[in-house]
Amino acid sequence: MAHDEMTGGAFPPTAAGPGGPAAAPVPAASGAPEEVAGRARSARLDSLTGLRFGAALLVFFNHVGLPFPHLRLLESDSAAMNLFDVTGNAGALGVTFFFVLSGFVLTWSARERDTAGRFMRRRLVKIYPNYVITWALAMVLFASVYTTTGTAIANLFMVHVWVPDFDVFSSVNQPSWSLGCEAFFYACFPLLHSWFTRIRAEHLTYWIAAVTAGIIATPWAAYVFIADKPYFPGASLGATVSAEQYWFAYNLPVTRVLDFALGMLVAQAVIRGRWFNIGMVWSGVLLAGSYVLCSHVPFLYSQRSVTIIPIVLLIAAAATADIRGTRSWFRGRTMLWLGEISFAFYLVHFIVLTYLRKELEGTFSIAETTGLVALGLVVSVLASWALYALVERPITRRFSSSRRARRAVAS
Repeated sequence: MAHDEMTGGAFPPTAAGPGGPAAAPVPAASGAPEEVAGRARSARLDSLTGLRFGAALLVFFNHVGLPFPHLRLLESDSAAMNLFDVTGNAGALGVTFFFVLSGFVLTWSARERDTAGRFMRRRLVKIYPNYVITWALAMVLFASVYTTTGTAIANLFMVHVWVPDFDVFSSVNQPSWSLGCEAFFYACFPLLHSWFTRIRAEHLTYWIAAVTAGIIATPWAAYVFIADKPYFPGASLGATVSAEQYWFAYNLPVTRVLDFALGMLVAQAVIRGRWFNIGMVWSGVLLAGSYVLCSHVPFLYSQRSVTIIPIVLLIAAAATADIRGTRSWFRGRTMLWLGEISFAFYLVHFIVLTYLRKELEGTFSIAETTGLVALGLVVSVLASWALYALVERPITRRFSSSRRARRAVAS
């Protein structure tokens, strides 16, 4: 799953270390009707950090609601399908949110005179240790039984997402496919950032509209140009598309880089004071409405096309709220803490849910399932906290920059 919202924090690293308290420098913009740029020089985008956990929680509940044998807990068929009806599109919403937020945050925190090598070092140091540990944990606990050596190696090096085979791109720790996308986004970022900063401010609206149109049209291309059979496993739940169609519209890094690029462009618009802000409340209402609409459109459109505009509006509104210093529930201490551990949570939760199901016999009542899900959530949060505190944070602080760079800062 992006994860710079999940993998870098919502404010730029400083000499004190990545992820620590910092101010987000924003270039001044003249003529901004809401004076966004003028107020943003010391802004911290804490609301975006808090929102990260909300998006990760959507992915968690999506996996809770999947009525497949390796995850299903509910005994009642009707209850299982009712739960899936509610949570079936939550994971796609969460992942799309992460991808857009990743582009937004990386643009916001971009460093002057940075190099592609230093940038990639910081990104990989941030995401790969957690990735390797959760890969190994999944292999030991359950995945090695049915994962071929070639697929396991491809997954370890985050290239499995490039293979249009469901058993490959969803292998080992299922959410890991999005990290393969993120690695591609990071490789593209220096070039895209250099390109987008050259766009004239008054032309940003056209670029944002064009990229949004490309995202919305992606399912159309999949339906028209790619064979719809054989169906992928979700066909039993009404997702009558082939694995290749699903992969092209939802998993392929070249397709999903549009989400990332859209986040970058929206960040440029906010930075330059060219964004029309509708506020977090109305953005949230639109996002909730779009989620309901997802249940009434063809499957591939429900995965990102329907929700992409409200997602963009909410991210920009949250950033603007932080710039202005207006109230935001997502800036609370608890939400900030949950946001900090959200990347670890994203990688850990599926392992917890799958292993829990593996160790339990039979299926359960609604009340029992509720208790088990609560247990899985608590264990996931605690395990994520441990992974963040013992691995992610210390490794990021120690290895994000070279010794030469650290000596230069110290001097």
